[in-house]
Amino acid sequence: MSYTFDPLVPRPIDLPTVVPLDAATDATDATTDTAQDLAALDQAKIFAAPDDPAQWAAWRERLEAWRTDARERHGFTGAVYERPQAAWAASCFTIAQVWLWDELLYSFEENRFTPERFLADARERFADLDAVVLWHAYPVIGIDDRNQWDFYRDVPGLTGPGGLVATLHAAGLHVFVDYNPWDTGTRRGEDDLSELAAVVADLPADGVFLDTLKKAEPELVERLEAARPGIVLEGESKLAVERIEDHSSSWAQFFADSSVPGVLRAHWYERRHMQHHVRRWNRDHTDELQSAWINGVGVMVWEVVFGVWVGWSERDAATLRRMVTVQRAAKDLLLDGGWTPLTDLAPEAREAGVHASLFSHEGVSLWTLVNRGEDDWTGPVLTDAPAGRLIDLTGLAAPAAPTDPTGSPVDTTGGTVDGAGAIAPSVTVPGRGIAALVHVAPGAAEPDWLPGLVEDMRRHAPSADARFPHRLARRIVPQAPAARPADAAPTHPGTGAGQDAEASAVVVPAGPYVLTVRYRARETGMYQGAPYVEEWKPLAPRLHDPRTLQRDGELAAPVAVAATEVTNAQFAQFLDATGYRPATRHRFLAHWVAGRPPAGREDEPVTFVDLDDARAYSAWRGGRLPSEDEWQLAGETGGLLRGAPVVWNWTESEHSDGRTRYVMLKGGADHESVGSEWYFDGGVQRPEFSAKLLLPGLGLARSSSIGFRCAWTVDEVTA
Repeated sequence: MSYTFDPLVPRPIDLPTVVPLDAATDATDATTDTAQDLAALDQAKIFAAPDDPAQWAAWRERLEAWRTDARERHGFTGAVYERPQAAWAASCFTIAQVWLWDELLYSFEENRFTPERFLADARERFADLDAVVLWHAYPVIGIDDRNQWDFYRDVPGLTGPGGLVATLHAAGLHVFVDYNPWDTGTRRGEDDLSELAAVVADLPADGVFLDTLKKAEPELVERLEAARPGIVLEGESKLAVERIEDHSSSWAQFFADSSVPGVLRAHWYERRHMQHHVRRWNRDHTDELQSAWINGVGVMVWEVVFGVWVGWSERDAATLRRMVTVQRAAKDLLLDGGWTPLTDLAPEAREAGVHASLFSHEGVSLWTLVNRGEDDWTGPVLTDAPAGRLIDLTGLAAPAAPTDPTGSPVDTTGGTVDGAGAIAPSVTVPGRGIAALVHVAPGAAEPDWLPGLVEDMRRHAPSADARFPHRLARRIVPQAPAARPADAAPTHPGTGAGQDAEASAVVVPAGPYVLTVRYRARETGMYQGAPYVEEWKPLAPRLHDPRTLQRDGELAAPVAVAATEVTNAQFAQFLDATGYRPATRHRFLAHWVAGRPPAGREDEPVTFVDLDDARAYSAWRGGRLPSEDEWQLAGETGGLLRGAPVVWNWTESEHSDGRTRYVMLKGGADHESVGSEWYFDGGVQRPEFSAKLLLPGLGLARSSSIGFRCAWTVDEVTA
């Protein structure tokens, strides 16, 4: 059977696995064919549920037979889940992937981390987080020789007392670091095992996200455990059954569910194995939220994917708030109770697309309900009203009190519904949403968490607002210097190279222009919007392929762009004349020796300067940085010269959408990190090529591969 890749639909390997029901279900008496059928289920991501309710009991039996058989075949001990330091992972229901320089977490104006702002947003919109992955290097890594470890170790204020990690820990969050096994083309230090173990110990980190990996090799597992006992390892996709033994969590990424909700294979195998559902490019997170809810697992909140805004709608955020509030309170029930997927419900609810899991332990039961339909379902969901106390947790904050089929209000304030066989209470399950019922049987002890949960749930009403919360990236325009006549002398006190540079500047005439810009399609996108929307998994040729875009505009006046880049010697003149000191000195002119250019390198392009450093120098020269369009217009005349070594050029193209800062670089560089397509663009590039660089803070934007040249707006009247 041929397969044609379609980015909008799951690949065959992502589809749920059908569970054969036409063979014996007792693994101990299984025939050879039955044993093979059971072993084949090891490859599932999700066990597909049958459409026919009459098959659900046999389906559950088959899943139980597989689990018994698989644990026996793989010699499962569960020892990794007994580590006291890692017990938190089993109830880590929300984890966020966050770029270190996300503008919720870092202020470019104040040059400091702002965890208080990040935590307040998480509390308001997602009812808090349990963990965070501090994403550090990609998609910037490769701009120069810095390796992935440098992008953690070289960050001021990340570690130590009062540092970002310590502040997040104090707020109750667990912190993951990111491991990029593909980083083999930057500077080499020790082997990856030693470097990662050292970073984990130094931060200190609670977990490691295994970027591009499904699992860590046993030696890496051992080294990390020795460095940080209780370390939690989380891979990016389906985890092999035998490695559930030593990986306590995994992503449920690229997991397609059946129309009737299925069961996550890894979590069914070991309830303490936490999975986080994630669909990074989706604007509708209903599918992963419902699968997480009905399986008793968590989700990944990822609103900025490598610089691209993919924020959650209020409907999905409200669903998550309701989910995690229940999950955190009832975590022991979810972990230790009996789990009945696709438990029996009232036929009319089932026919409307309402399904549920039942978690029960010592007389306390929790139904986690989902509505696959678009419309709200209001009516009975249980076949009858069980004796004891039955509470509609998600109805506590509903806009209107639900009623039973007779029109009588249902007590959703912690009251009691008595009498087996009584009319089942009416419950509202929002369209494409979730609901929760909790029941305490007569004589059973009320769980300690129930009163607090009832109060908490009053604050969490559902929302029908599924609109995507768009953000626009806006150009940040610095204070512009006054226009200078074309024949004006440079304002700096030097002569020679600086004056020659201005005299030889390439003048771009005023008027309208149209440009063709070439770039490599990365997950960062370019100016506006997401490069992929509701796509399952972008692959070649949709990923990393060369593309073009058109830019047009108009220059109100001619612009002179310096033919050469600013050199080390020229920048030294600027410092001598002005005493300039940057707001953040970290990495400033890091290649200089005792505050002066290295001998023999005076005429090389100055590097290890950031945008503000380049702006300050340009203003001193009476000019500014060229925009990316001005740079390209000048470059396409053939008049721009490149220094040695060739370095990228800063341009006046800083943008922000309130969460990500970025800038367009022009010109390319001699440096090129090789060995992985995930590295930043390298090599010398033609003038029409642009590269989008996400801006890190605290001096990390200063690079050995980025310099700059000046530009001047020419006043034609006084020229």
